[in-house]
Formats: sequence, C-alpha cells, structure tokens
Amino acid sequence: MDVNSQRVRLLDTGRGDPVIVLHGWGGRIESMAPVISCLAQSTRVVALDLPGFGESPAPRGVWGTPDYAEFVRDVLKSIGVKSAPFVGHSFGAKTSLYLAATHRDFVTKLVAQGASGLRRPPSMQARAKRVASRGARYAGSLGPPGRALRQAVYDRIASQDYKDAGEMRPILVKVVNEDIGHLLPNIAAPTLLLWGTADEAVPLMHGKRMEALIPDAALIEFEGAGHFAYLEEPDRFCTIVRHFLGAGT
Repeated sequence: MDVNSQRVRLLDTGRGDPVIVLHGWGGRIESMAPVISCLAQSTRVVALDLPGFGESPAPRGVWGTPDYAEFVRDVLKSIGVKSAPFVGHSFGAKTSLYLAATHRDFVTKLVAQGASGLRRPPSMQARAKRVASRGARYAGSLGPPGRALRQAVYDRIASQDYKDAGEMRPILVKVVNEDIGHLLPNIAAPTLLLWGTADEAVPLMHGKRMEALIPDAALIEFEGAGHFAYLEEPDRFCTIVRHFLGAGT
C-alpha cells in the first residue's frame, strides 16, 4: 500500500484485536515469523517491512526514529487501528518506545526485545576507531594512494550494519546517534523488556536502565541469549509475550 507517498509492504493476519509487530534494523516481516505465528493463533497481527527494508523502498530523505514512528502511526491509522499493543525488536522496539512516549494513548502495551535507543560512553575500542577514522579522512585528501588507504581503514573498522547499509547508511548513522532516554519517563503503557544476557549489540545494561526510566516496566533476562533472544528461545518468548498481552496460552 501507499501512505504519504511512501510504498510499504504490510502483513495483516489473524482475527481479533490488533497487535503490531516491528522488526529490527536489517530485518523484514519474515524475520519476525516466530512472533507473528505465536500471536496470530489468538489475535490479529499487523507487521510491516519498515521503509528501506524487505520489500518497502527506502524513504526519501534521511529519516530518524521520529519519522519512522510517525509513519508507522499513519499506516496503522489508514487501516483503522486507533490503538494497539506493540511488540518490537531492536530498532523496531526503539520505534515503538518512541511512539509510546509521544503518543501515549496509541500504544496500550509494549514488548521491547533488545531495544536500541540509549547511547553509552564510547569504549576504548570505539575511541580508537574514531582516531583511525579521522586519520583516514585526512589520508583521503592526499590523492589516489590516500583514498585507497582511507577505504582500507573504513573496511576494517566499520560495523557489519554500516557495511551492509548501502543507500540506508545516512539513516543508520542518524538513528544510531539518537538517544531517546529523556523520553522514556513519558511512557504510560505497561512495558515488558526482554533481553539476552549475552547481547553484544545492545548490552543488558541498557535494559536495566530502561527499566529504571519507564514508570511501569519489568525486565526479563534470557540467560545466555544474544541480540535475537526471540529466535533463540521462541517457545519461552511466545509464552511470556502472550501472557503479558492477555492473548491466551
């Protein structure tokens, strides 16, 4: 469908009151398949390929989390969803948290797994990468050999997400640098934070801080799981989420 001149791929399945499912950075509807399958047994599930992922084309301009949140809200309003619980992973969870903080009546309950959204002080490794990046930028001004050196350095220090981002790279840089911590105390929806204790992409400390910032929040840890805890322990994830949402057992 087209919303605000932006093409978007949508899955609308199951029956009953809607639950919204949002994938993480680099994902698509199919990457949330275990969650969708779990919830669609007893409720209506609406899932999107967020713009720039799956089969939804990249947005025009450099979107940030607020743009994604407003777009999701407009898509849902266009299909008659006035309010709903949200289940999000990583960037999808960040988008859901932003919506819950800025449109408090729109998000009735929230499940956030491995949510991004909080910045942390740079590690020694991150500081070293910044120094190398500045040196590489200078080298790039020194002609073809310098440009080759710059590219070699960038190839070595860039994250996999950054390497894979392609045309979405400016958006990735923007959303990674957005901190929504100051908004979290505004969230009124009961919030369940699910976190893998071995999550290296968004460490558990972020979940603990979010639990402290969100007024009605609880944190459940998945021992030994990584950033994709919902894929590593799908049955447990399903049981917890369905109980929290009141979607049956």
